[in-house]
Amino acid sequence: MKRAQLMFIVVAILIAGCEGGRGAKQIASFPLDSLQGVLTQSGVELDKKISSDGHGSLKITSAGWTTIRLFEVELNLDDVVLIYRARLKVKDLDGYAFLEMWVNAPGRGEFFSKGLNDALTETAGWATVSTPFYLQKGDFVDRVKLNLVITGPGTVWIDDIVLTKGPLEQKRVD
Repeated sequence: MKRAQLMFIVVAILIAGCEGGRGAKQIASFPLDSLQGVLTQSGVELDKKISSDGHGSLKITSAGWTTIRLFEVELNLDDVVLIYRARLKVKDLDGYAFLEMWVNAPGRGEFFSKGLNDALTETAGWATVSTPFYLQKGDFVDRVKLNLVITGPGTVWIDDIVLTKGPLEQKRVD
């Protein structure tokens, strides 16, 4: 009996690790091992010493409210949930740091999703944070903007950005 329970747990962990375990597919990833492609270059630096994966991260020392434009991804999607996920770390942050995703719907404008439920504040170690955007059938988008918002003074690191798409019935974001 114990062996069967152990096998069940191992299989469940493996399934959960496979792109979210719910049919999610990676659209783009940005390991932030360099500043290549980062849209906001002012006030950001590559930190090779502090990193969630040991290869470098983007460090932002904020004096107050700021939005760091990170990446834009061109695509053509509808009838999915987009998930913007990253690793964040904060030190002495007098405010909040969270992910922000803007999608462009041709002919209709831009719409956003903010990861306020996963916001970090004060001092916190590496945490995986995310924000979803639900696209109904016929709600086509052609561009996604990935940002980091910081609402006060302090230091924020961001690493390992991933944009995925999953089935629309997916309601929970890990």
